[in-house]
Amino acid sequence: MANPLFSEKTFNKITLASDDVMTLQGTLNKIALLLTVTISVAAVTFYAAIQGQPWSMLMLPVGAIGGLIIALILVFKPTLAPTLAPVYAVLEGAFVGGISSQFSGLAFMAAVLTFGVLALMLVVYYTGLIRVTQGFMQGVLVATGAVALLYLLTFALSFFGIMVPYIHEAGWIGIIFSLVVVGIAAMNLLVDFHLIEAGVAQQAPKYMEWYSAFSLLVTIVWLYLEILKLLAKLNRK
Repeated sequence: MANPLFSEKTFNKITLASDDVMTLQGTLNKIALLLTVTISVAAVTFYAAIQGQPWSMLMLPVGAIGGLIIALILVFKPTLAPTLAPVYAVLEGAFVGGISSQFSGLAFMAAVLTFGVLALMLVVYYTGLIRVTQGFMQGVLVATGAVALLYLLTFALSFFGIMVPYIHEAGWIGIIFSLVVVGIAAMNLLVDFHLIEAGVAQQAPKYMEWYSAFSLLVTIVWLYLEILKLLAKLNRK
């Protein structure tokens, strides 16, 4: 429910299949594939950027805009996920590689921490340390929406030369804000895990494996970017 691309309503919109259905192993395979594509493209883009290759400068805006378009299409047409999810992974890889090149000394540490948090949240979820209830998902939804609105407000005000103070700075307020957002992104992982299990239990159609993998990738990339911001603030501090 917290991930705007992936909620219980996603399964309410689809027609359940009876033969070729979503499985956990199939979903894990798709997640592994999309992550491999994203990391590979990001690594190539990152290397090209730090080597000063002219084409690499285009990867960040192309990846950001293209990825947003693909994500919006998939929200309304999940059946296209088998075709568009790999395209999204390529575009996100270009975007991540481009933005990471601006923080070349921190990118590797951010990636390690991201997968560390991912592993930790898997343990937390499957051991039941945090139960993903309806109330939990609603809380994560509200928190995620608040962060999104704040980011949109900051972006809009920047066009008028107005900068929102503190939260993007390297002071303690900015660092604490980034820690909170990293925590919210991590909670979204728990919601994604829960919804993947729900899809498998409901025997959702096979294409939902690709859509679920795409949705989890969105959360992982967001988590990586927030950790990268946090490290940058700590580095400046």
